[in-house]
Amino acid sequence: MSAPMTVGPAAPSPRRFTRAEYYEMERLGWFIGQRVELIAGEVVVMPAFNPPHSAATSLTEKALEAAFGSGFWVRTGAPISLPGDSEPEPDVSVVPGGPRDYLAAHPTTALLVVEVCESTLREDRNLKGSLYAAAGLQDYWIVNLVDRQLEVYRKPIPDANEPHGFVYDEVTFFGPADFVTPLALPHAKIAVADLLP
Repeated sequence: MSAPMTVGPAAPSPRRFTRAEYYEMERLGWFIGQRVELIAGEVVVMPAFNPPHSAATSLTEKALEAAFGSGFWVRTGAPISLPGDSEPEPDVSVVPGGPRDYLAAHPTTALLVVEVCESTLREDRNLKGSLYAAAGLQDYWIVNLVDRQLEVYRKPIPDANEPHGFVYDEVTFFGPADFVTPLALPHAKIAVADLLP
């Protein structure tokens, strides 16, 4: 007769939260004075906005509103409900319709998602990029304040080595003198300089 097998204590693991739990924590005031996002079930505390970040966010919002016009809602810092208990709040996003079309729930996709970054460049390229690619978002832009350029990410493909199992296969860099065209607006031309403070 063999000796009984002993099992040691379980290894520590992070506690993941559902979207419903996240909403309840917010309702109870757990995040007062903090910027947080739900990413794959983890509550992530985001850094405060500095003046260049705020300026670039407003400039991007205005440029996209001018390009997209009526029939689209250009949102700033508003949640998108993505699969896998993720609710990021991109700096700017564009969705079809208007605010009254989303009274019952946050959008579950976007025509364009934009992150403005300085201190979060690595996270926005890798963690957020993989998250947006996994959700099938076709057009992801980073307004890179460090290098004063726009990074455009397209064509999401599976990649098991990425944080969320997907990556963008096509990455293009645009300087201040360049123009960019959103996938959803094939005839539009937006000056990159209009997005930069």
